[in-house]
Amino acid sequence: MKPSFKITLSIIIAFAFLGTLALMIKHSPIFIGVANGQEQPKQAVKTSADINTSWQMFRGEPSLTGVSSAKIGDSLKMRWRFKTGDSVKSSAAIVDGRVYIGSDDGKVYCLELANGNKVWEFNVGKPIESSPCVVKDSVFFGSADSFIYSIDAKTGKLKWKYETGAKILGAVNWTLSPKKDKIWVLAGSYDNKLYCIDSVTGKLVWAYEADNYINGSPAVGDGKAIFGSCDELLHIVSIADGKGAGKIETDSYVAGSPAIFGKNVYAGNYGGTFLTANIESGKTLWSYIGDGSPFFSSPAVNENYVVIGSRDSQLHCLDRNNGKVLWTFQTLGKIDSSPVIVRDKIIVGSEDGNLYMVKLSDGKKIWSFEIGEAITSSPAVVDNTIIIGCDDGYVYAFGT
Repeated sequence: MKPSFKITLSIIIAFAFLGTLALMIKHSPIFIGVANGQEQPKQAVKTSADINTSWQMFRGEPSLTGVSSAKIGDSLKMRWRFKTGDSVKSSAAIVDGRVYIGSDDGKVYCLELANGNKVWEFNVGKPIESSPCVVKDSVFFGSADSFIYSIDAKTGKLKWKYETGAKILGAVNWTLSPKKDKIWVLAGSYDNKLYCIDSVTGKLVWAYEADNYINGSPAVGDGKAIFGSCDELLHIVSIADGKGAGKIETDSYVAGSPAIFGKNVYAGNYGGTFLTANIESGKTLWSYIGDGSPFFSSPAVNENYVVIGSRDSQLHCLDRNNGKVLWTFQTLGKIDSSPVIVRDKIIVGSEDGNLYMVKLSDGKKIWSFEIGEAITSSPAVVDNTIIIGCDDGYVYAFGT
């Protein structure tokens, strides 16, 4: 039976409409940048492949949660190591098959992820504990020489540098401007100030002053930057204008970096207290005290767990909802290295000279590798690869 003319005409009209709609979508402002291979001002949504093959900065992303969805096997081998001129306390960033990491020899190195071969080095002459942050084609980091730097990621050439009043040990973070048309970078200094710098021009956007040193990195989330200081406070700062939006008492120095998860912030202090507080109200929801040893490590936080290292030589796993201890994992040295949750595993270094992999569920050891000297650097994790620095001056790559 042949279709009627009316039915055929309806089908033709329907296909024409769908074709027009497809063209409209393709050339709309939301999609045109992607189609042309250009990044839009709005923050790009990473695919799972992007997330698993890149580690953009210290703790992986701006909220500093230290969580990766990459795949890591249960038994790893050292794939390569790269010798720098001094201890490596900086933590790596991994983007587009390259590793970026600082050293106390005063240099930032760019290495090939596949084999550890050096692509370029950039020398500032003073120790670099600050962990690089890679955004677009730039590498941002701070140094003991008091400068914040922007380096071309491909060539290692200087784009700009901004001078603060004292050394910078914490990692650089980044955020979109309120209009989402610019990228700003954030870094704390021992001059007590948190700086917000335009990523392209290197010009100051704003500076916020605490009452003592800023040792760690600011966490970024929901239009706010949150950082700890040696004034015993967690400071909440509006990214839009750099004005204070709240303070959270911790009763001791905050040397590590906080993490933002949902509406709460998580941080440990020098007095051995780990706490979580509501960002809006500033009220502490719960706190955990081990044996009173300082927390210099930064926490890894997911839906159910909070994991943090301590100078009591233990890795502590807490229930995120109430702060109750679920398990501890004993090492033979202080844990200033910040752990990373990788699916059902945790990766962390210890000053006993070992890199450890333990189960998230119960803290049982899965694997370890003895490097031999203290590891205060924190892991950077992508699919099948862990990058970490060591006080022996090497950068190590482990994988399956």
